[in-house]
Amino acid sequence: MSQPNTTVVYTDGACSGNPGPGGWGWVVVEGAFANGSEPHSTNQRMEITAAWRAVEALEGPLEVRSDSTYVVNCFRDRWWEGWLARNWHNSARKPVANRDLWEPFIQLVQRRNDVVFTWVKGHGSDPWNDRADRLAVEAMRAQSSRSGPATPGDLGPADQVGSASGPADRADVPEAAARAGVPGHPVAVLGHQPPEIGGFEANPWADAVRARLRDILAAKAAITEDLVVVSGLRLGSEQLGAEAALEAGLPLVVVLPYPDPDARWPAASRRRFAQLCQAAVEVVVLSKQAPSTPARAGAAMNRRDAWLARQCREAILVWDGQDDRLARLHRSLVDHLGEDVWVLDPREVR
Repeated sequence: MSQPNTTVVYTDGACSGNPGPGGWGWVVVEGAFANGSEPHSTNQRMEITAAWRAVEALEGPLEVRSDSTYVVNCFRDRWWEGWLARNWHNSARKPVANRDLWEPFIQLVQRRNDVVFTWVKGHGSDPWNDRADRLAVEAMRAQSSRSGPATPGDLGPADQVGSASGPADRADVPEAAARAGVPGHPVAVLGHQPPEIGGFEANPWADAVRARLRDILAAKAAITEDLVVVSGLRLGSEQLGAEAALEAGLPLVVVLPYPDPDARWPAASRRRFAQLCQAAVEVVVLSKQAPSTPARAGAAMNRRDAWLARQCREAILVWDGQDDRLARLHRSLVDHLGEDVWVLDPREVR
């Protein structure tokens, strides 16, 4: 709860393409606003920039409310202390991403010593988070900036799926699914598909990965009481993650890119897919129509991955460090979630 003399500001970032044209925005509750753009950026750089510009612009005790765990956790969980102690390397001993933004931002917050950060659910019921979102999207699309003493009344639409895709890519996402989000503390499980991890049939290697995922999820649930496991149910790691969640007694949310993505699977695989959907507490379908071409199917999967990265608080990626597609996915997840991306190397459990 903010003190009476504390200014509350909401911040948000948006990006089309990730990387691509970006926008940021901040808005004070019943007060001033500003937004701006960059021609080539990422979603996380825009999230950092939005919060940084707000702290630069606003004087006195300040509460920054953001739907970016990347921004909030840096300060609330004091990630920055570890970065400094390790000479700007993260816990995996890799250089901290976006240091050029983080370093001056952290120095500013340290100097001020009157700024706190609070996480808010994105695309939810908070009207001020929605205004910050719309300001960021406006700047991203128009590649423009503006500011003023009161929130403008001519803001355009929000970033409906919170994804890294462009406006044309988002056109087929239903409004209800776009705004639904995932309740609690969602953790996505993604990674290798068959023929990796032993192939398409049940096998000891896949069983070992499932068991390790179950142990990891159970350990997380022991310290996070509202943990929710999120899976797209693709064959391989995603289904193993869903099965691990159910074995650990955790709620499962299924997120599908379009209806019936299992339509061409073998009968046994389709039955298992249906069973997991039935066991889930919720099934979110991001598009009303199935894609007509493989290229469109791939684009839909990319949008789904971006949606998961935006909506989830953490991610577990089953990845051997070699697969190029998963390398790209890993970079995107880290860009959204920072240090809350956990890699499980399947070779270590084989």
